[in-house]
Amino acid sequence: MLSGGSVNQLAWQRLRRNPTALLAFGIIGLALLGGILGYAITPDPSPMANRQHLEISLKQPGFQTHILQIRKKTTQSTTPWYRGMWQGFPELYQHIPLDTFYIKGDSLYYRVLSSLPGAPAEGILLPEVFLPVKEITKSSETEWEALLMDGRELVITDPQISAAIKSNVKEKRFILGTDRFGRDMLSRLIIGARVSLSVGFIAVFISLLIGISLGAMAGYFRGWIDDLILWLINVVWSIPTLLLVIAITFALGKGFWQVFVAVGLTMWVEVARVVRGQVLSIREKEFVEAGRALGYGHFRIITKHILPNVMAPVIVISAANFASAILIEAGLSFLGIGVQPPMPSWGSMIRENYAYIILDKAYLAILPGTCIMLLVLAFMLLGNALRDALDVRTQTIS
Repeated sequence: MLSGGSVNQLAWQRLRRNPTALLAFGIIGLALLGGILGYAITPDPSPMANRQHLEISLKQPGFQTHILQIRKKTTQSTTPWYRGMWQGFPELYQHIPLDTFYIKGDSLYYRVLSSLPGAPAEGILLPEVFLPVKEITKSSETEWEALLMDGRELVITDPQISAAIKSNVKEKRFILGTDRFGRDMLSRLIIGARVSLSVGFIAVFISLLIGISLGAMAGYFRGWIDDLILWLINVVWSIPTLLLVIAITFALGKGFWQVFVAVGLTMWVEVARVVRGQVLSIREKEFVEAGRALGYGHFRIITKHILPNVMAPVIVISAANFASAILIEAGLSFLGIGVQPPMPSWGSMIRENYAYIILDKAYLAILPGTCIMLLVLAFMLLGNALRDALDVRTQTIS
């Protein structure tokens, strides 16, 4: 007899002892955590992580600067955190990257970050404390330096002004740098993980729903039903997957949900073939004949007695299909017919930045490419580990 516990318990024990499975679980869990928390943990919590600062475009990883925040004149209320985690938080402030700034008297003077020397200095009214505005326009570099030295020597003694500075001028570090539009790369990578995982989950769900239904009917009823479904399987199987996805995408239109449906409608074939083969062998077993003898209906026999015994190979296929769905979505987004800008997707991020591979900004395309590689590799390793763990022939016999 089997040593200890049910087959499922033994499979789980074998899976936990597999180091590659634990590595795969770690990578998938990290991506899943980032996808669930979303905008709650991104440095840029704006919708679609699309806060653009052309002044700081193409900055290296680790770039650090001061950002001046000016509250916009809007009546929009604060978004609840649970809604903001999924949709992003509205931009209540205007963000201005600063080259340098200082305090003179009761006003804040700043110079916008620019690659041009001698950029004009400006004065700004801090909205929280209603300080007087003092502007310096078209000042020469000499005058700016003199004012800057004044500002450095000035000691801020007014606590109200000091609090206003702290609340309006923030020091920000871009851990993975910025893209050509000045958007935070780390934030877009995190939100891009949500797109890849969502496509995988929904596409696999659609493929399982269609594949298990058609495969079970073909294997159980046989006859003309089996011939019809097998003909449909062979026709769909003969069409290249990417071309079929592109055709469905053109028929349904470009967009977020269209990609889910398009990928799901092309991945059910392999599931249906495997389920059909499993059902063909199981339907002749004694417990199925006993169900028929007891007068059980076809639906009950299929769902209660046959399908639970074919789920092991289906689970393994689902892990491989998950990886395929991520690759297909990335390919569609790279071609421009998948997820549409400004929504971040790892495939679209490669498309936007692949020209920088031959320049000194190759990491802009390598980072999303590495994320795709790691997530696909994790699901493939998980599929192999599940195959070994669910193989009853390898279970320990006492």
